[in-house]
Amino acid sequence: MRMILLSLALIGGASGARAAIHREALWVVLQSCIVAHKTAGIPFPCLAVNLGTDAGPGYAVLRAPFSATRVLVIPVEKVEGIESPILQQADARTYWRAALDARHFVTDAVGGRIALSEVALAVNSSVGRSQDQLHIHLDCVKPSVRFALQRRAAAFTARWTPITVALEGARYYGLKVGASQVDGFNPFASLASLPGARKDLRATSLAVVSAPSNDLSGGFYVLAYRGRRSPVEKLLDPSCSEASRSAAR
Repeated sequence: MRMILLSLALIGGASGARAAIHREALWVVLQSCIVAHKTAGIPFPCLAVNLGTDAGPGYAVLRAPFSATRVLVIPVEKVEGIESPILQQADARTYWRAALDARHFVTDAVGGRIALSEVALAVNSSVGRSQDQLHIHLDCVKPSVRFALQRRAAAFTARWTPITVALEGARYYGLKVGASQVDGFNPFASLASLPGARKDLRATSLAVVSAPSNDLSGGFYVLAYRGRRSPVEKLLDPSCSEASRSAAR
């Protein structure tokens, strides 16, 4: 238990030299979830554990340390990060669908005051993450980001296109995934077709936001950033406070 608590603290607070030493802390916590699931039938300290089947790989859902709303979706197999070739395979769609299904853990945390469509996904690049195990962040999207995307809904198509306006200070590529395409979509594999994309995706980060209400076809907007920083978490509202106030109006 002490090891689990220490690892959770490192996930939430590691930085600089400590982050370089403890980049496997999330993996340690994940193993404890798997052991608890196998031996006691409970996922603690995770919220859920799925060990996978022949139909798809397994994953776990974990509440991020020191956060009321942030949730992480993590493969149970070793997958270093967004750049892993494993994610280019068809089975990696499982992690995308698992993240969409796990959005309710975020809305449940705020008493259902917001819709699932207010929950966004984000995956940091290798330079922007503190842990070397793939983890998809789930949290509320900032209302300012949703408003900006709503104003530019017509710019999103089935192909990667540069978004002409900065979102929270960063310029993204964007594409649209229609509601009928969601189940078969693999956002990680889609990064291979980014304009000028290289095989190495270490400097690429990813975010997914539900299509705004003025996009009647529904689905999701996928955003990709390429560069030495990883700004995708700036698109998220870490306490859901802004999203809750916006929903109340």
